[in-house]
Amino acid sequence: MTFQPVGILGGMGPEATILLQQRLLARIDARDDADHLPLFIDMNPQVPSRIAHLIEGTGEPPGPTLARMAQRLEQAGATALAMPCNTAHAYAGDIQTAVQIPLLHMVDLAVVQAAQQIRKAGAIGILASPATQSAGVFDPALARAGLSAVWPENPDRMLSAIRDIKANGPNPNSLATLVQTASELQARGADLLLIGCSEFSLLTPDLAQADRARDLPPLLDTLDVLAQAIHTHILSY
Repeated sequence: MTFQPVGILGGMGPEATILLQQRLLARIDARDDADHLPLFIDMNPQVPSRIAHLIEGTGEPPGPTLARMAQRLEQAGATALAMPCNTAHAYAGDIQTAVQIPLLHMVDLAVVQAAQQIRKAGAIGILASPATQSAGVFDPALARAGLSAVWPENPDRMLSAIRDIKANGPNPNSLATLVQTASELQARGADLLLIGCSEFSLLTPDLAQADRARDLPPLLDTLDVLAQAIHTHILSY
């Protein structure tokens, strides 16, 4: 079988990009190297800061850099694109208009899956960068699905946890922040908890254990949704 590769716009951050690869590998029942799925990866940690541009209003806009990455991946032979950074989906329009191949839109796909798991007009508790909230990254998909969002009351604390993970890797302090925030979102009516930041995805297994211990709502990780979408796309050829 000949597989058609997907191009990954990576580096935001690098560890999250590697985690996507690991989760994709885990979905393959491979007996040899040739059984695995092909990827083109543009690991570019120099993409301008999404947080600086969306929250602080400073710095270069990331859109043009992401568009050039998408074009390189398309020219290399990618048949679709994927981007393991929820916040960067604020610039999905820049990417999609720069190429002829589709972007597997992690945010839209995750909300569709969430809608299949909870009741109509339900509420999703979103564990994500405050930049995704201020940029309205989830809003169109939530509106189409008829769902509402419950956001953390302390966005600065979420941003600090993301920066901590970027600097120090997943750690007990950032996990404690996620667990406490998850409990808060449940208390405010969340029917499902969405891991909407790929840095937080590094802590999903630990948060899932805390989820079971505390009887929190079910978890859905956008990075898992993206891995499944890549797997499905490549195998559809």
